[in-house]
Amino acid sequence: MVKVVKFGGSSLASADQFKKVGNIIRAEESRRYVVPSAPGKRFSEDTKVTDMLYKCYAEAEAGKNFDKQLKAIEERYNEIIKGLGLKLSLKEQFETIKKNFESKAGKDYAASRGEYLNGIIMANYLGYEFIDAASVICFDPEGEFDGEKTNKVMADRLANVEKAVIPGFYGAMPNGEVKTFSRGGSDVTGSIVARAIKADVYENWTDVSGFLAADPRIVDNPRSIEVITYKELRELSYMGATVLHEDAIFPVRLMGIPINIRNTNSPQDNGTMIVASCHDSERDNIITGIAGKKGFCSITIEKDMMNSEVGFARKVLSALEQENISFEHLPSGIDTLSIILSEKAIEGRHDNILRILCDAVNPDSVFIEDEIALIAVVGRGMRSAKGTAARTIGAIAKADINLVMIDQGSSELNIILGVKENDLEAAIEAIYNEFRHK
Repeated sequence: MVKVVKFGGSSLASADQFKKVGNIIRAEESRRYVVPSAPGKRFSEDTKVTDMLYKCYAEAEAGKNFDKQLKAIEERYNEIIKGLGLKLSLKEQFETIKKNFESKAGKDYAASRGEYLNGIIMANYLGYEFIDAASVICFDPEGEFDGEKTNKVMADRLANVEKAVIPGFYGAMPNGEVKTFSRGGSDVTGSIVARAIKADVYENWTDVSGFLAADPRIVDNPRSIEVITYKELRELSYMGATVLHEDAIFPVRLMGIPINIRNTNSPQDNGTMIVASCHDSERDNIITGIAGKKGFCSITIEKDMMNSEVGFARKVLSALEQENISFEHLPSGIDTLSIILSEKAIEGRHDNILRILCDAVNPDSVFIEDEIALIAVVGRGMRSAKGTAARTIGAIAKADINLVMIDQGSSELNIILGVKENDLEAAIEAIYNEFRHK
């Protein structure tokens, strides 16, 4: 078995955290490829190294003296090195960083140095080979990630490397300019490495023991999710309920490689397994997870005999397309059509949007309702459980909450509900309690 292990910033914030990580890696011989993030916060009021680098580079870019800021960053790393008892000096690396800051190497270069330096320390600490991500993560001349080229370059580079540390978060364009991932950061790198070496498992270590069935800020002590499919995760991620960005899932999903979300501070916990498919429907849990997000609005169009007017929906969506507006959901009736949008998409444009829609389809009425929240109720167990939608809606009704929208996917994997924003938390709690022991 071969595993790729990625560790987040909180897992590598100090020498003590490094030691925890070292114990985890050494506990299994299969953990052969390590992807580290930059040091995160050591305590709540602390500053992440990446933020320190951004601030330091801003001073350099403005032509100001940045020696003090750069020295503070160097001290953070020296503190880790000293705490680990390593005979390692990063003096040469910091001299290079200073020169590149002075020559305006770019914000991406500045931000990437956090992972780069932590990777050097990690490789030295473990006795693994260090591989600069800039040499194996490829972006095209426009700055877009080149997945296929990266997969080949990475696979070739690691073919004869037994154990390696590859820093997360960045790569390089053809001209050698450092480029960072806009989303997902080191999680994406870990997934890319796992795909390239055809790993058996991609372990993503962070400060939580996997996914929870609901937001613990809303639901008291929600259960942990042992197994979740990529499709279920996609549905919950849409509502922002994820420890892992969906961009980090795609490379391993292509290969069917499972992802295991684990807790560095509680390595005995099994965490959550993210898999391509699961025959075990977790019969004790009809609902895998519930997530909600605010910031939506609805446009409701009413017109008699709408259903017999050929091309009606197309005209509506074409009008929105011309305004560069995408929709989230499209629930409809015989004489009504509702379009759920992000509030930001039409912010400050309400009157103009209404006018455009009136010109396009000449409706009997059209109006916009703001401050809507969407809730995703997700679970592969819903397919084999009768009455799930009725129970979900019933729980909302018992909580004296009015529904703005109901939309169930044909796959029977999810139910999307719309409520007013001030009812979101109560609605999630009501649904969770309905299925808590079911």
